[in-house]
Amino acid sequence: MSTRSDHSRTGEKVSPIYSFMDVVAREAEEYAAVHTTPMSPLLEEIERFTLTRTLYPSMLTGRVQGRFLQLVVQLSGARCIVDIGTFTGYSAMAMAEALPPDGRILTIDHNPEHARLARDFFSRSPAGNRITLRLGEALDILKSLPDGRTDLVFIDADKRNYIAYYEESMRMVRDGGLILADNALWYGRIFDPRDDDSRAVAAFNERVQGDDRAVKLFLTIRDGIYLIRKKGRDAGS
Repeated sequence: MSTRSDHSRTGEKVSPIYSFMDVVAREAEEYAAVHTTPMSPLLEEIERFTLTRTLYPSMLTGRVQGRFLQLVVQLSGARCIVDIGTFTGYSAMAMAEALPPDGRILTIDHNPEHARLARDFFSRSPAGNRITLRLGEALDILKSLPDGRTDLVFIDADKRNYIAYYEESMRMVRDGGLILADNALWYGRIFDPRDDDSRAVAAFNERVQGDDRAVKLFLTIRDGIYLIRKKGRDAGS
């Protein structure tokens, strides 16, 4: 992990930028964060808490990715979102802040301590009432959701189930809806996968790349985001 406190060209002081991987140049990550609009005070607090008081701070979404999620929500007009993998609640909270008042997020985690922490943060935000947190196994919960009713799914959970989460997401998402999968670069280990998680992410990427039901764009934001749009009945849409 590396940290550095930077200033923008205007002299504005910003929070330290944290980089957990070297796939994208550290300087580029820091530059991107400095030149991205800061998040809300609550999200900045969630970031600080996650970095200093959790065992796996690299699981944090963070400013650049959080702002990207917010812009995707706003530009797509999403109102019904499923967030697979809550952790400390950063991604769900970021997307909730970008939703219109009638928008809703279902966020899923199997870890009771993660759920407790996230609920505490959600309760402190006016946007928190747009979030429902369900504790349990994600696949079981996803299978209970209806076909074609979700606008956007964000996958950021256990890597060995990524393909299963993707298939359920393709069922749940409406035509023209979006799926975003985090950690698609998996710290660069996808290029020479030697462990089960690395092989799982590499296999997921190949599954998406070969899926003619979707239009996809692989983005090198932080640890990689696979942006996927489900085609409509007209295969070219």
